[in-house]
Amino acid sequence: MATRHVPMRPADHGGRERYLDAALSVLVNRGVPGLTVRGVAEAAGASTLSVYARFGGRAGLLDALYERTFDSLRELLEGLPPSSDDGVGDLLHLALEYRRFARESPTRYALMFERPVPGFDPDPALRSAVLRTTFSLFIARVQRVCPRGADARSTAYQLWTTMHGLVGSELMLASRRPLADWFIPPTDEANEEMYRQGVSAMMAGLGLRNR
Repeated sequence: MATRHVPMRPADHGGRERYLDAALSVLVNRGVPGLTVRGVAEAAGASTLSVYARFGGRAGLLDALYERTFDSLRELLEGLPPSSDDGVGDLLHLALEYRRFARESPTRYALMFERPVPGFDPDPALRSAVLRTTFSLFIARVQRVCPRGADARSTAYQLWTTMHGLVGSELMLASRRPLADWFIPPTDEANEEMYRQGVSAMMAGLGLRNR
């Protein structure tokens, strides 16, 4: 894939993975401020020169880390149970797993869909490729329950924006002190139920049903 980071030599795959594991650990445990070439090099037990040699610099490192985060989501989607006769139930299960993925690491999720790193905008070719590859799995699940004649990509996008909006709001509120008079209690149970209801309502509104 043509991106800003240095092309990977086959023999160096393991080495790059070590740096990306370190970068992801820094992102999750120390947040965006720690996500520097020096910070990643220290976490990997290596020199800053070795990071530059493999990724070309901070932008290349961040591109590679961005790609890795979507690999994690793709692997989750690929690992879901095979499609059953209950396509609507399968899709709701996918949506709940998506929420779990986002809540597992809000910082990782922010790198994927927000702009938490000042000045970093993922390489356009990379961004297009990872979104297309990852969300093709989601679109395929939507396609199975789409009304005849409906555009599955458009329908999937509308459903995803609901999922993203609900879990994004949950993560934002969880990062602040809870409010006693908010719409729902600040508990995981209440948030999951609201998410389930919201996604189910959108699925019904889009006319998604088992055939």
